[in-house]
Amino acid sequence: MIKLHPNSQQLSEFAQGQCDSGVALIIAAHTDMCRQCKQKLTLIEAELAREAMAEKSSPDPAFDTMLANILQMPAASGIEVSYKQKKLELDGKEFVLPRSLQRYADKINGWSHLPGKLWQARVDLGIDGRADFTYMEKGGSVPEHTHRGTELTLVLDGEFSDGIRNYDTGDFIERSCDHVHTPHTEADEGCLVFSILDKPLHFTSGIARLLNPFSQLFFK
Repeated sequence: MIKLHPNSQQLSEFAQGQCDSGVALIIAAHTDMCRQCKQKLTLIEAELAREAMAEKSSPDPAFDTMLANILQMPAASGIEVSYKQKKLELDGKEFVLPRSLQRYADKINGWSHLPGKLWQARVDLGIDGRADFTYMEKGGSVPEHTHRGTELTLVLDGEFSDGIRNYDTGDFIERSCDHVHTPHTEADEGCLVFSILDKPLHFTSGIARLLNPFSQLFFK
């Protein structure tokens, strides 16, 4: 069950096209998975349209009436738009991605096997920052760290914990310099996430701290 969602301001900025492209992508992917946020987004978009109509001075009242009638129409239901699904593949496993991430299934820069039973594949979004698919095998973990900037994470498959709370498929997670956490999973199926960071991690314990002086190099 999805418990964590973008807040109302984030959804409003997304609806108005005011988000950075990376943030917009991860919010779009969450709404692909979350009926609750999809409904909220529909309401926000309708309200924005009403506000735009109220501010608009139109010489054609009939046109305004037509737009108002369209906005009052119930949303279409039971309509399925088919598209070819692309699966993300890793070491014999296949993952179905949310529609907004489908195009990146075959555009990753290869999987890297990292210490801690981790796999990571970078995605080039052309943004200031970096985006990655990360898969944690059962028993896998990321060393304890905080953030020099903001990290947005969407759980795509499975579940994990980080010492702050537990997360499940579809959860939208935001972490910053106010948080110190250690993501790990004991789920038999492991856990796949998609993350966007605007600045490097800062490791806070163990041998991983030796990487901090070089974190900007790994981030590029």
